[in-house]
Amino acid sequence: MLMESDMPVQPLADAVEPDPGAVDEVPAFSKLAVLGLQHVMVMYAGAVAVPLVLGHALGLTASQIGLLVSADLFGCGLVTLLQTIGIKGVGLRMPIMMGVTFASIGPMLAIANSNIAAGHGPEHSLQVICGAVLVAGVFGLLIAPVLGKIARFFPPVVTGTVILVIGVSLIGIGVGWIVGQGRSGEVDASHAAMSFFVLALILAVLRFGRGMVRNAAILIGVAVGTGVASAMGMTDFSAVGESAIVGFTPPLVFGMPRFELGAAVSMMFVMIIVMVESVGMFFAVSEIVGKPMDSALMTRGLRADGLGTIIGGLFNAFPYTSFSQNIGLIAITGVRSRFVCATGAVIMLGLALSPKLAVAIASIPSFVLGGAGLVMFGMIAATGVRILGKVDLSGNPHNQTILAVSLSMGMVPLVSEGIFASLPQPLQPFVHSGIVLATISAVALNWLLNKDRN
Repeated sequence: MLMESDMPVQPLADAVEPDPGAVDEVPAFSKLAVLGLQHVMVMYAGAVAVPLVLGHALGLTASQIGLLVSADLFGCGLVTLLQTIGIKGVGLRMPIMMGVTFASIGPMLAIANSNIAAGHGPEHSLQVICGAVLVAGVFGLLIAPVLGKIARFFPPVVTGTVILVIGVSLIGIGVGWIVGQGRSGEVDASHAAMSFFVLALILAVLRFGRGMVRNAAILIGVAVGTGVASAMGMTDFSAVGESAIVGFTPPLVFGMPRFELGAAVSMMFVMIIVMVESVGMFFAVSEIVGKPMDSALMTRGLRADGLGTIIGGLFNAFPYTSFSQNIGLIAITGVRSRFVCATGAVIMLGLALSPKLAVAIASIPSFVLGGAGLVMFGMIAATGVRILGKVDLSGNPHNQTILAVSLSMGMVPLVSEGIFASLPQPLQPFVHSGIVLATISAVALNWLLNKDRN
């Protein structure tokens, strides 16, 4: 049932002309269960990465991070159902798995750092993030019908630069996990060794693994690394025994949302980028499944992004987008039914209702995640490079200028954290986030320099 070879996509998915009706077919239950689980395994590590990153950065307890993980998985399930099954005017009704966008990490960490610097606790930061996510979701709903006009401001030179900045910015987080960010400053050699063991294991699986095994490389690396660390007495899973087997993370568990202008606007930037990325992924899915894309269908899919982000905010989670790795899985398996992804969504909901599992995931040591983080965050940067590979950098020198200046602006908060310390508090989320600085710079320079070409 699962593909166990690295054969090219075309012989599997494109040997015959795609049948648009295959999208609405309902496979046998056994096939639904296996393929739905495969979709979950492909996206699981990425789906829980954002709450783990944010939780560790805020210094939350394992139980609190477990709440974030459960809420995130619950949101993934709900929003995937919204996109695959749909409601009136919302949902693409194609095989798409939805998860938290990595583009949101940078602004959320900037919001958190700004609030912590102001003397607020982690709960206050989560409330501000929640408010920003809700505003971004409403904004996404409003701009969905007119995205075609907005998308012209986000050509590949802009989106590629911004995604590259996101990846490079996040690599520092992975390194922080390895060396013990926020601790005494001394690097534990055993922790660093374990991080690089996980990294080496992931690389080995990516090199020699096939099919499902290769798709689960991150999951395998973290699981084996955690097992080895536990055998060596380097883990603490005591909170798992105190957690309930079944439970539900209620909406707004960390308190009512707080609305701050700077935080909200920075998350709105993320929403625009997410929706522009979604346009490309929606076209990719429509090509694979053979279902023509039109403006009405595109609007339905983008509304699901916006409404899904609102749901994420209400359930203490984050902005949601379609996961590109799952789109690739559709091409590999050749199974185009949207109900396969809907089954994956139900599995995600089931995982979300197990606090014991969520706390177990949250108890994974940071140094184990560090090895995986170098791969995951580096892949984001590589995605930006891949997009920039489509940009004419030699024939159009303006594109070089846009990339050079915007990349430099995005690096400013990384190399000099205190450079904007004297600015007013409402501006701090803007200037502390490399993604926001890079986005503003890239959009503005592209409009100024490439206006005639565009």
